[in-house]
Amino acid sequence: MSNMNSNKKKLSAEQQEELLKTLQTRFEKNLKRHKNIEWAKVHEKLTKHPAKLWSLNEMESTGGEPDVVGYDKKTGEYFFYDCSAESPKGRRSICYDHEALEARKEHKPEDSAINMADAMGIDILTEEQYRELQQLGEFDTKTSSWVKTPADIRKLGGAVFCDRRYNTVFLYHNGAESYYAARGFRGSLKV
Repeated sequence: MSNMNSNKKKLSAEQQEELLKTLQTRFEKNLKRHKNIEWAKVHEKLTKHPAKLWSLNEMESTGGEPDVVGYDKKTGEYFFYDCSAESPKGRRSICYDHEALEARKEHKPEDSAINMADAMGIDILTEEQYRELQQLGEFDTKTSSWVKTPADIRKLGGAVFCDRRYNTVFLYHNGAESYYAARGFRGSLKV
């Protein structure tokens, strides 16, 4: 069984090549997101981590448009965030987490942000990461994105999300079981 899982989370050589081209094109078009980072080094790192490439492909295929947004000198890891202008289309109309999904008696959404992120091998952005992303451009001017909710808020049934309106990033709250056509989530991946 575990063998099937590991094969499932691996791209073919052609898929890898196609994804790497897409990522390189995006990287080169958006140099302000990753000053002082060289694509050759990112490429080298990615080719050594096929499972991370699979996760990036999941981000890409759901409309996230992942791109490099930083580098940690201590760990030697590159950070990828979803950089689509609006919340990724393939990840909208979802509640916050599995507990919220189970709590809905009727009109359940198809999935939750936390479940999807786990299945994709990525982390949902924190509020801090979301605000960092907003320094690199204007994101979610028409949509919103769930962000990692503090445990004390979640324990009381709530969840938090962010968006950008009036040139300002806002943090809001909602019931964790709520879902809207214009709300999804953005993810992060360390490679």
